[in-house]
Amino acid sequence: MNPLLAKLQPYPFEKLRQLFAGVTVNPDYAPISLGMGEPKHPTPAFIEQALTDNIHGLASYPTTIGSEALRTAIAGWLERRYGIPKLNPATQILPVNGSREALFALAQTVIDPSAGSLVISPNPFYQIYEGAAYLAGAEPYFVNSDPTRNFGCDYDSVPASVWEKVKLLFLCSPGNPTGAVLTLTDWEHLFALSERYDFVIAADECYSEIYHGDTPPLGALQAAHMLGLSTIERPYARLVVFSSLSKRSNVPGMRSGFVAGDAEVLKKFLLYRTYHGGAMSPAVQAASVAAWNDETHVEENRAKYRAKFDAITPLLQSVMDVQLPDAGFYLWADVSRTGLSDTQFAQRLYAEYNVTVLPGSYLARDAHGINPGRNRIRMALVAETAEGLEAALRIVKFCQQLPASASTTH
Repeated sequence: MNPLLAKLQPYPFEKLRQLFAGVTVNPDYAPISLGMGEPKHPTPAFIEQALTDNIHGLASYPTTIGSEALRTAIAGWLERRYGIPKLNPATQILPVNGSREALFALAQTVIDPSAGSLVISPNPFYQIYEGAAYLAGAEPYFVNSDPTRNFGCDYDSVPASVWEKVKLLFLCSPGNPTGAVLTLTDWEHLFALSERYDFVIAADECYSEIYHGDTPPLGALQAAHMLGLSTIERPYARLVVFSSLSKRSNVPGMRSGFVAGDAEVLKKFLLYRTYHGGAMSPAVQAASVAAWNDETHVEENRAKYRAKFDAITPLLQSVMDVQLPDAGFYLWADVSRTGLSDTQFAQRLYAEYNVTVLPGSYLARDAHGINPGRNRIRMALVAETAEGLEAALRIVKFCQQLPASASTTH
């Protein structure tokens, strides 16, 4: 067996299952889960119709590079959304079966396992980043998020001796779980580091279309264009962006996304995927074309999230330290003032009120002396507003009775 598999840690939800094992749940409450970031809003009917209308496509093998119609639709969306010059659909865009598998596969493409390579990851992080690094024969190096920097990472804290070994940098903007969005200054700094040390930036942007202010989150390709990196000899050098329809269009089960950016990197990535077997079903491709070409359903989806966050966030602020994020559908709350750790909070809330939240320490690693997820919880506001409000009211009630009964031991 591959010995690198032994380096993988249990997934956060497996840890949560173990935390809840043997817990007796209060039967007076129906279960509500804020644990998993799985969109629960209905899939738009026109996407479902496009999928069924093209089901005859199952009779053909799909190409790994995907249809010209899909790559053109993605290029058009990127141009409209970010105001960038239209990418070449033949060389700068590659459809993938959701951003998750593509994030993992990219590490296999760009990392030389014999070179003692390092992969930079934010901390907390999407666990695929760590697994991709290990199974590509590299080691992850975590850069902690900092609440005083709007949960941004201090890349200046990384020593030159580390940068010299870095071959890949994963980042997520808007972030999971913090919702933080990188600024143009952040991007300028990262692009300079990428050029100096010759590593690839993998920008995970799957939450880009769920935001709470008036200004859409800045994207990596957009930042590169604003900084003049779209017109150089090698446009978007060492930059690849990952996006997905799962959150934007409420189709997580369709497994449809794309990778875009540096044509030289994508040429090698296409070669890898040709052998890896990463082709997308023709029926899913057709439905994806319909989704990328429509913005009305995205605006309606975003409005639902905004209404939900506007109603729920003030309630939770009365009992814990939590702020409206820049974007995304998570609340990243500090529960220190409740007197409970993140795992104690999650376990007791589940037992007493049948509400599931995810301990923040499960989403991070101990790095540089701290676990930046400790004493925080992640709440995914993915259900409809009524269910989310009910969960919030239960959490408030739970917290209000804690001073008289909170335990300091687990």
